[in-house]
Amino acid sequence: MSELLELNSQIQSCQKCPQLITYIEGVAKNKVKRFMDQEYWGKPVPSFGDQNARLFIVGLAPAAHGANRCGRMFTGDSSGDWLFKALYETGFANQPQSLSANDGMELNDAYVSSVIHCAPPANKPSREEIQNCSSYLSKEIEALKEMKVLLCLGQISFKQVCNVLGLGKHKFGHGVVLSGLKDFSILSSYHPSRQNTQTGRLKWAEWLSVFELAKAMIKKH
Repeated sequence: MSELLELNSQIQSCQKCPQLITYIEGVAKNKVKRFMDQEYWGKPVPSFGDQNARLFIVGLAPAAHGANRCGRMFTGDSSGDWLFKALYETGFANQPQSLSANDGMELNDAYVSSVIHCAPPANKPSREEIQNCSSYLSKEIEALKEMKVLLCLGQISFKQVCNVLGLGKHKFGHGVVLSGLKDFSILSSYHPSRQNTQTGRLKWAEWLSVFELAKAMIKKH
């Protein structure tokens, strides 16, 4: 079994945060009306993608009725709609939408994870919960031997990646590149949450340009 498959197995059975496990199991049991006929995943959500990826994408956390329902990162919600459409348009995905864990979605040269693997209440993980998941992120970075660009979606993701890598404090910004690392560069972006996309803080052209930049950076490495 590869390092990443082993890690995903560990993630799915993780019990480090009992309160989060209780929460996601409760969400899976007490479904929202629009998904009442669906069976929820209701467990820590594993990472997803190409194990030889040169692009590693790190988001914040699974959505309660998105990835926590479907069992795949960034699947079944509006953030996922933005992510996979951009990945498709830049050649990293074979289809523009990720609707379920068995919809045939395949990633090419990209791997998707998040700071924590359980959906947190109000989509706000605690410091302790972030710390509890930090070993998985650290091991994924080590296991992705071909990685050239690490794309952080949102300020919390950027801060945690810097923490895990021992880089100290750096200023977050959309489209900002942190280079000078030995084998790869860090690229940061606003998260494609409704709070950003519906308010116009993150426009589609700005979002797509991040993936075009990531692709260009990969070619230069």
